Formats: sequence, structure tokens, C-alpha cells
Amino acid sequence: MRIKKIAFLLCLFAIVLGYCFAYKVDAQTPKPINSIATIIYDMQPPHEGMPNGVPSHYSWATKPGVGSNNPKQFKAMTAWGQLYESAKGNPANNTRVQIKNIKAYYLSKLDGKWHVLQSSTKVEGAAYREDFIGNANTAPDIRYESDGSVSVKAGNGYNYHFWPTTGRATINPYNVRAIFTTVQARLIVDNPKKRDDRSQARYLLNMGGDYWLNLTVKWDNWKTNEDFGMGKFKYVTRKWQAFNMITLPPDQIRRNPPPIK
Repeated sequence: MRIKKIAFLLCLFAIVLGYCFAYKVDAQTPKPINSIATIIYDMQPPHEGMPNGVPSHYSWATKPGVGSNNPKQFKAMTAWGQLYESAKGNPANNTRVQIKNIKAYYLSKLDGKWHVLQSSTKVEGAAYREDFIGNANTAPDIRYESDGSVSVKAGNGYNYHFWPTTGRATINPYNVRAIFTTVQARLIVDNPKKRDDRSQARYLLNMGGDYWLNLTVKWDNWKTNEDFGMGKFKYVTRKWQAFNMITLPPDQIRRNPPPIK
């Protein structure tokens, strides 16, 4: 009886230990920042808030949308994003927006798979006039973070328009069924010696992308490029979020889920 009792206790201990280990592994496994549900949500109108300084007659002022899903003569592309203050105001003075992991993929007509076009931890860009008139821009308020990302501020009539550091990517216009672009962002404190005012911050961010004639051609009033879509403007929060743009409708997104890592 003593041997059976010891064996039973050892068995019970092993089961409890196994449950504890499984719980610990599950607790330490990070949840993905992005999801298929988020990607679908990011293409559904309206925006969570209106970006400051964007004229109401602009097609993207109030809602996301797909531009052209046909590259035609365009043989290059780039993902891009936009950071704006909310039209309702942004009272936070000690908050920055940290941005990282911008990526672009295309869905191939030939093999039905998603393939990477662009990927960089760091983004680069400029502070453009909020209405983009004249393509006027200036140097952004940018800070380079220890993890390879950047953090920025926007305001005073300017946004932060950004893209991958890898430059444009070549595409075969006859093999592109869809394009997907994504980035991650969160609010961080600007100066740790001052009051944390992130709870007052009202920053909006979205993702999009353009087709280009080639890898090096310059912008010429939309003669050399064309947008393929723009995602929902969402409020940036303290937690990392994914911001997405995709040219597929919801039913096709579910049937052809893009990478979310």
C-alpha cells in the first residue's frame, strides 16, 4: 500500500507540475499585435477621428478606401503611413509617437501566396503640410530609439508622412492580385523628467501605399504614381497597435489571410 501511495503522489505531483509549466509558458507567450479582425476593421469606415487640417472634400478625410487594385504600367511600389493630430485638438505636450516594423506584401496571382516587398524596423519621412498642398514639407521632430525604431511629434500645421528605409520595391504588375501594408505604433513619454500626459494625447495614424512608374522616378503631380489604398485613421494608445491597409474585401481577406507577425 505504501508503494502505491507514493506512486499516486508522484503521479499527482507530475500532473500539477505539468499544469503549472503549461500556464507559465502560455502566460509568457506574447499575443500577436495584429490580427485578421484588426486588418478587416482597419478598412471599414469611418475613421476613429478626423485628422487635423485635411480638407473635408478629400476622399480620405473621413474614411479608409481602396484606390487602384490594378498596377497597370506601374512597376514599383512603396508602403507609407501618416501621423496627424486630431482635429479636436491635442493638448499633450510631453508625448511622442513611437513607430516601428513597417512592412508591405503582395498576393501573387501565380501561386496564391503572400510575398514580402518591403520590411524595415525603422521608418523615415518628413513633416508635410497637413493638406499636402504643393507637396510642401520640412524636417520632422524625430528621435531615434534604442530598439531601432523612431519616435516623432506632429502638429503646428504639419503631419509626419513616413515610409520604409529600404526604398521602393519592384513589382510585376501582371502578378499582383492584392497589396497589404502594416506598421506598429504606440505613445511614449517625451521627457521622463516632466509630467506624463499620454492620457491627453490625441494622435491619429493610418497606413497606405502608392504604385510608382519605377524605382527612381520623382513625384510629378500624380503623373508618376498612384495610390492603391488607405486604411483607417486610429487613435494611437500606450499599447502597441497594428495599423493596416489592404486592397482585398473582407471575404477575400479571410480566404487569403496575410502575414500578421
